[in-house]
Amino acid sequence: MPTLIPIAALVSSLKLTGGTVEPFIGRRRELAALARALEKTNRRHFDRPGRALLMRGRRRVGKSRLAEEFIRQAQVPHLYYTATGQTLREELHIFTDEASSSNLPAASVFDVEHPESWHDALSLLARALPEHSPSIVVIDELPYLVKADPTLESVLQKLFDREFSRLPVLLLLIGSDLSMMEAINTYGRPFYQRAADFIVGPLTPYDVGQALDLPPEAAFDAHLVSGGLPMICEEWPKGAPLWAYLEQALHDPLSALVVSGERALAAEFPPEAHARQTLNAIGSGQRTHSNIAAATQGISRATMNRALQLLLEKRMIAVDRPLSTRPSRESRYRVIDSHLRFWIPFIANRLTDIERGRGDKVLERIRSSWTSWRGVAVEPLIQESLRRMDGLPEATGAIGGFWTRTNDPEIDIVGADREPVAKQITMVGSVKWLENRPFDHHDLSELIVHRSKMPGADSSTPLYAVSRSGCEVEGVTHITAEHLVDAWR
Repeated sequence: MPTLIPIAALVSSLKLTGGTVEPFIGRRRELAALARALEKTNRRHFDRPGRALLMRGRRRVGKSRLAEEFIRQAQVPHLYYTATGQTLREELHIFTDEASSSNLPAASVFDVEHPESWHDALSLLARALPEHSPSIVVIDELPYLVKADPTLESVLQKLFDREFSRLPVLLLLIGSDLSMMEAINTYGRPFYQRAADFIVGPLTPYDVGQALDLPPEAAFDAHLVSGGLPMICEEWPKGAPLWAYLEQALHDPLSALVVSGERALAAEFPPEAHARQTLNAIGSGQRTHSNIAAATQGISRATMNRALQLLLEKRMIAVDRPLSTRPSRESRYRVIDSHLRFWIPFIANRLTDIERGRGDKVLERIRSSWTSWRGVAVEPLIQESLRRMDGLPEATGAIGGFWTRTNDPEIDIVGADREPVAKQITMVGSVKWLENRPFDHHDLSELIVHRSKMPGADSSTPLYAVSRSGCEVEGVTHITAEHLVDAWR
């Protein structure tokens, strides 16, 4: 059995000092939270010290690597099992092999008995766990198992109540199917309230900037391209500017930048799926319902609507609506994953060029469209940064944008007391994300005119300028890239 270290010492080692978590960029808080959950299993005065976490996040955000690093640092007995989507018999065989070769103190029970159901397998697992010291059990790709055997949730509930909750074990249930992982912990489902939700998101702009040693403006560009995916950030040379990295990655058909988008979509939809066609239309810039329909003329309107609903359920897209004091029927669709927002228009249809060694053609296309694409793509990231920022006008409880069917007016940033229909507009602002052009008098005049046309705003509504390259005028609050990045600390 490995030497156990005090759990309190593990928590201490995960404080924001940077050292031990270096390989897992930006995961210091997540590792510390996991350590605290493990610490609770070690409290002997608890009648039921066992804990369960439902860890969910998009594919490629690093959930499995996070769990592996946590196990490495915890130095307690553990089992890590990853489902593969095979038959029940094959999955149980893999599970038994993993359990038998694990460092659990009584793992030898799996050498003697060969379970033929998940009830038998998990009952054996309970016997293999230590009774008086912490341990960790990871079941990765849980949705595969639930799809193959819908009774598994009931089995987990029964054995957690009878066995695992009475043992000092931390059970990590990991999955990338966001809607299914959310559903497991909803009212009426067998495992409801047995586990806490643990969401693993992409790396933040602050994380990316720290990992790649980039200034705030460049960190935002890197985040727009990488989506905060660890595998892309790990291959990005430290300190390298955007164009140097893109030139390198686009000449390598196996680079994470090139392959991660296809792998993510292949895991969700077959290539011919209507949902994938619809997603490609949205990712290519068609954001309204009518424009999406025009871009997917090969499928019926009813089929497209079903595809949109599926994409919403899978958290692949979001629907934005104007934020003001009046209800609006306008809506715009967008791809949630920042990397896919980049990958779909620039790489998805250029994979053949990259495989032929013509990454230079792809790079030139990105250069020619970069400014206009970035101007739209950066707005959701800026809005999310503002939601995290201190110092906004009092009563600001929601951040969004405002537009009409004719885009007159169109306002990039709107702060309000609530959404979707506000009682009070607390601020309006404009985003100018250009390298060499500050927010100037022309921009201010335009913002003032648009403010006058917005429901709920008046001449007293504070004005904000979110600018990459400075601000030349007074009468507005200037928010810089540094302010935005700091909001993610």
